[in-house]
Amino acid sequence: MSSHASPSSLRFNDLAHPIVAGLISVIVNYGGTFILVFQAAKVAGLSPELTASWVWSVSIGVGLTGLWLSWRYREPIITAWSTPAAAFLVTALATTPYSEAIGAYMVSALAFAALGLSGYFEKVIRLIPPGIAAGLLAGILLQFGIGAFGGASVDPLLVGLLIVVYVVLKRLSARYAVVGILVLGLLFLLAEGRVDLSGLELAFAAPIVTMPEFSLNALLSVALPLFLITLTGQYMPGMLVLRNDGFKTSANPIVTATGLGSLIMAPFGSHAFNIAAITAAIATGKEAHEDPSRRWIAGIAAGSCYVLVGVFGVTLAQVFMAFPASFITTLAGLALLGTIGGSLAAATADPASREAALITFLAAAANIKLLGIGGAFWGLLIGLLASIVLNGRLPQRRGNKLPLSEGAAK
Repeated sequence: MSSHASPSSLRFNDLAHPIVAGLISVIVNYGGTFILVFQAAKVAGLSPELTASWVWSVSIGVGLTGLWLSWRYREPIITAWSTPAAAFLVTALATTPYSEAIGAYMVSALAFAALGLSGYFEKVIRLIPPGIAAGLLAGILLQFGIGAFGGASVDPLLVGLLIVVYVVLKRLSARYAVVGILVLGLLFLLAEGRVDLSGLELAFAAPIVTMPEFSLNALLSVALPLFLITLTGQYMPGMLVLRNDGFKTSANPIVTATGLGSLIMAPFGSHAFNIAAITAAIATGKEAHEDPSRRWIAGIAAGSCYVLVGVFGVTLAQVFMAFPASFITTLAGLALLGTIGGSLAAATADPASREAALITFLAAAANIKLLGIGGAFWGLLIGLLASIVLNGRLPQRRGNKLPLSEGAAK
C-alpha cells in the first residue's frame, strides 16, 4: 500500500475488504452447513422455540468469542459452530434425550476448557511440520475449489458469470475481485427473483434454559464423540489455517475461550463452537487484506454478523439459507483460491518433505471417514506417518518460529 494514499481511501481499503471477507465467511457458514442444525433439531423433536434457542445460543456464542479473540489478539480469529459435530448429532439425538444431550455438551465443553488451560494442545500444534500443515490445509480446501466450478453443470449462467467476473476483476483490480462477485452475484439473484424473502418476519429470539441431565450413556455416546470430532475436525485444521497464514496466537486461549463459551451456552442448546477452519481461511488470507495486520477486522465483522443473526434467531439464519447452493459453493471456492494456491506452494517448497506433504494433501482431499472421525484427522495422521518414514523423525519443537506462507505476516 502506498504511503501517499489519502486518509479517506486508506480508511476504505482498511475496512471494506476485511469486512466483506468476514461477511462471506458468515454467509458460507449459514448457507452451507447450518441446515445440519435444523435437521438435528427435527430429529430430536425440538419445538420451534427450542430450535430458535439453539440458533440464538450458538450464534451469540460464536459471535462474542470471535469478537473478543480478534480484538484481544488483533488477528482474524474466526469462530464457528462445529459442523462435523452437528452432522454427528443428526443421528445421535435420535436416541438420546435432549436434557442428557445438554449434559453431554457441557461435559465436552468443560474438557475443551481444561485442554486449553493445560497448554498441551499448543505443544502438539507446534510439532506438526510446515509442509504437512500446508498439505493438510490444501487437501481440506480442495473440494471447495472444485465446487467453485462444479456448480456450472447445474447452474451455468450464475456460476459462469461469477467465474468470468472474478477473473476479469483479478486482472483489473485484484483486491476487489471477491467483493465484486459477492455484490454482482446478489444483484443477479435478486434480479432473477431467486431469493424469496417475502415470507420472512423479523422476530427476536427468546433463549430457553434446558436443565442438563448426566448419564453414562450420554457421556460415552455423545460427549466423547463430540469432543473427539470437534478436536480433530475443527480445532486441528482451524489452528493450522492461522499458522499457514503466519498468525501466531497460541492455541491455548482460543481453546479455553471457546470451551468456556460453549459451556455457558450449552444449557440454551448450543452443541459446540470452536475456531473455524474452512471459513476462517476466507478471512486469514491476502484476499481479506494485503496487510496481515489489518485482517483482524474480518474477525470483528464476522463476530458482529453472528451476534446480529443470533438476536433474531431463526429469521436471519433462514435468509442466508435462502441463497442457492450453487451461489454459496462458487462464492466460497473463488474466495479460497488464493489460500489453496499458497498452501500448495508451501507444501511443495521443500524438496526433502515434498512427498510427505503431497501424501498429506491427497489423503486429506480424499476425506476419509473411519470410526466416526472425519478426513482432516486421517489426512494429518497419514501425513505424519509418511513424514516419519520418509524423513526419519518428526522435527523438534520449533518454538515461536512458525512457517509463513505467501502473504503472511512478516
